[in-house]
Amino acid sequence: MRTPFLTALVGGLFSVRRAAPNTDGVSCTVTASGGDDGPAFVAAVQRCDSVTILPETTLSIATRMNMTGLKNKNIELLGTVKFTNNMPYWINNGFYFEFQDQIAFWIVGGKNIRINGGGTIDGSGQVWYDAFATNSTLLRPILLTVYQATNVAIQNITMINSPEWFNFVNEGKNVIYDGINISAVSTSSNLAKNTDGWDIYRSDSVSIVNSNINNGDDCVSLKPNSTNVIASDLYCNGSHGISVGSLGQYAGVYDIVENFTSTNVQMYNAQNGARIKAFAGPGVGSGIVKNISFSFFTEGNVDNPLIVNQCYETNATECTAYPSNVYIQDVTFTDFKGTSSGKTESVVASLACSPDGRCNNISVNDLYLEPPSTDGSATYSCQNLNITGNAAYLFGDCATT
Repeated sequence: MRTPFLTALVGGLFSVRRAAPNTDGVSCTVTASGGDDGPAFVAAVQRCDSVTILPETTLSIATRMNMTGLKNKNIELLGTVKFTNNMPYWINNGFYFEFQDQIAFWIVGGKNIRINGGGTIDGSGQVWYDAFATNSTLLRPILLTVYQATNVAIQNITMINSPEWFNFVNEGKNVIYDGINISAVSTSSNLAKNTDGWDIYRSDSVSIVNSNINNGDDCVSLKPNSTNVIASDLYCNGSHGISVGSLGQYAGVYDIVENFTSTNVQMYNAQNGARIKAFAGPGVGSGIVKNISFSFFTEGNVDNPLIVNQCYETNATECTAYPSNVYIQDVTFTDFKGTSSGKTESVVASLACSPDGRCNNISVNDLYLEPPSTDGSATYSCQNLNITGNAAYLFGDCATT
């Protein structure tokens, strides 16, 4: 027999309602307390099959939230989950991830989890943007981390003002984001840096679709060991693009990105459009980028509308002496149109591979990219590869280094 519990313990911060006859599950509604609502929210999700946060409710979260080990859970976020701006607490208590030295506010894991409802997750990022401007080593929390989770759907959620990355998928499988609206806008002169929309790591079968992103770093980034990922029907503004990588950064580590499709993307006022980046030089790692498809990109005021950089953060001399050990193969770029920003003058596409055959089977088709009129005709550059496809002629003969 199920009985309502914890109501007295947490001061009535969530109520428990039995399901209707002949149905399974217990439903809870979490209400605001005027203090830290994190423990009550976590307790409700652990106890109840379905948890609702009502439209007029703002939960203030002052302590980290561990929602791992869940099974068959539904969170109806109609209101707002807002993290406090208590920087000393979060720096010292955020969930730590060794990969790229990250911390997180909130981790969700388990099986069969759904977060939906049209509500908002607010990271109170402004204090972090301002502090990072004078302390580039500052640890800043990720807004929402899906960790060791299978069959997760996050739908129709607005995410604002993350201190750093908005979404981190770490060791996930069958994860879908649909109808997500992301916004990181600083109200001071200090930019909202490193506010990636999504970072995928050690995960398989992740889909990011039908979403709007206004941020200050990658719109979507595939980190090492990301497979079978889809990023489609996205509007990205102010970002660093849809990025595969960076890969091969760490010596002795083999990175894999395979089977990635990104299509129907609008990219504006960005550093990059579609990008693949891999390290070269001494003392770096290795890996493979394989079966990648970028298609139907519409771009405006983008520094590098289409770019492969297999000498990432490596000077030309070192890249020649120590070519990248991240091999890139079976990549297609199809139907790109729009304008560059002119930052690279007339260059609108750059395929810069390491020497010694590190890029193979790269195909380009239907490219209609233009620089600003003041920079003249479009230039397409390439090095150390043979290009195929109906737009290969635009690149001419690739340089050999």
